Amino acid sequence: MDAPPRWRWLPAEGSWRYHLLLAASGMLVLGPLAGLTAAYMNFSLGFFVGGQVLAGLLGSAVTAGYGARGRHGANYIQTAAASVASMAAMGVLVQAMVWMGLPQPPAWQLVAYFTCIGMLGVGIGMLYTPILVDRMRLTFPSGLAVANILRALTDPVLLRRSVGRLAGGGVAGLVGGLSAGRIPWLAAAEFSASTFGAGLVVRARIGVAAAVGGLLGWSLQPVFVAVGWLQPGDPFRKITFLIALGTIMGAALVDLALIFRDALPAARRRAAAAPAAEAWQRVDRGRLWLWVLAWTGGTLATGHLLLGQPLFFLALAIALVFVFALVNGISVGVSDSNPISSAFVVAVVLMALLGLADPGVGLMAGAILLVSTSVACDMQQDRSTGWRLGTPRVLQFRYQVLGVLVGALLAVGFARVFMAAYPVLLLDQTVMKADEQPVEWTSAMTYKFVGVLRSLTDDQPHQRTAIMLGVGLGLAIEVARKVLRPRSFLVDAVLLPSPYAMSLGGFVNLPTALWFAAGGVVASLLERNTAKRDDLPEDMSGTSLFGGGMIAGDALAALGIGLVGLAAVLR
Repeated sequence: MDAPPRWRWLPAEGSWRYHLLLAASGMLVLGPLAGLTAAYMNFSLGFFVGGQVLAGLLGSAVTAGYGARGRHGANYIQTAAASVASMAAMGVLVQAMVWMGLPQPPAWQLVAYFTCIGMLGVGIGMLYTPILVDRMRLTFPSGLAVANILRALTDPVLLRRSVGRLAGGGVAGLVGGLSAGRIPWLAAAEFSASTFGAGLVVRARIGVAAAVGGLLGWSLQPVFVAVGWLQPGDPFRKITFLIALGTIMGAALVDLALIFRDALPAARRRAAAAPAAEAWQRVDRGRLWLWVLAWTGGTLATGHLLLGQPLFFLALAIALVFVFALVNGISVGVSDSNPISSAFVVAVVLMALLGLADPGVGLMAGAILLVSTSVACDMQQDRSTGWRLGTPRVLQFRYQVLGVLVGALLAVGFARVFMAAYPVLLLDQTVMKADEQPVEWTSAMTYKFVGVLRSLTDDQPHQRTAIMLGVGLGLAIEVARKVLRPRSFLVDAVLLPSPYAMSLGGFVNLPTALWFAAGGVVASLLERNTAKRDDLPEDMSGTSLFGGGMIAGDALAALGIGLVGLAAVLR
């Protein structure tokens, strides 16, 4: 029989008051705070820190009174809060409308459209969970960090062993996050505490592979300029992000082929003796497919009837979600990087190939990829945490749905607030000269969206060539890895690195990839010397705890920056 809560005011576990407490904490307190941070970072920088680690850290304070069982309640809170943050960051789509001079639909229509897309993403993300989490058992660094945090803060035994490492990482991440923009040499080196912390979680084989990808892109920059794929002075990732996304797709083709092969009847007979899924893992797949079909209809209806978009391109975007939710999910599982803007860009390029010439249609159809892929990968990240904790998936699903509802409202609301308070956000940076670019509001994600949408009236075949080049490269490397099965570090991480890990170097600036690799190298060196003395669970090493703490600390720093920015807006 479960023991009563440690504090009398806490509702009984499993009661409606219990779930009301958790939902209110995630949706109305932690979710809006994390959503504010995500929106601020997307408008100012063009990327945002995921809310899982921060929400898990703060959510555990709400459920600490339940003891070790409180880890599930904290997991529900972070699931809802992270979904709010992920949706709130999508306000950059409204900014893209302004930059392109497109008429803005009424707020309620945008909220309805975003809600339908988000619900579709929740369903598709859950469909892929058995593949990515249960079968492939990908790392999902942030999901691992959250699981470690929740176990450490709610289990007295693990708490005594790990709190020092977790707290030390948190302090380091907080200091690093607050200092990175204020110390000149750190700013010049583009130091990110959460990037270094993620490297500590994934270790050297993945971190070094990402650096290899970045160094290859940097070294090939003159070649890209010579063939006309880049202009002099362009960053290499302006083209390598397309190659990198193709690389992931090529590698995923190999893995999917193997998965389908194992699903043949003969393979199922060989697996007949395998243990059935535990109760907390079970999901009614029939109802799940009905959910996906219902929200597919909702997305088509709101997109066509409310926003006036053509059904063909809406349907094509929905079909592509099934591809990119898997491809990006693998990327998140390996490297903690979700290339959602790349999915948007590739979708627009494919639509252009099929005759799309209207940037407005491209934006609204591409929004399906952006929002659904973000939410679906959030779902998989959260389920990886739940897999490690044994949290019931059906309940996590419901909490994510609640988070999407609130996040859709905040996406439009935060976009309107920020653009009203900072008129510079209304200016189209894609037509500005280098010396006219605003320093504090780079809006890099919006820049990419508008840049590729403008290419609809100026066809650029080299973008499609870059994607196909990446597909071929990823396919060749993954086949070679499956045949050779490299075991030495040199071959596995440098000469024949995983396409999933290597692709991160194509999405980010070179310093980011190098800091990620530095964290991985440090983790591997430390664990080589301390493995025999570390009595923590296998997936809860000292370096992963410290790295998870750094991610949480950096997220807290980002939250502080977001609150300061909001205070400035309200003055």
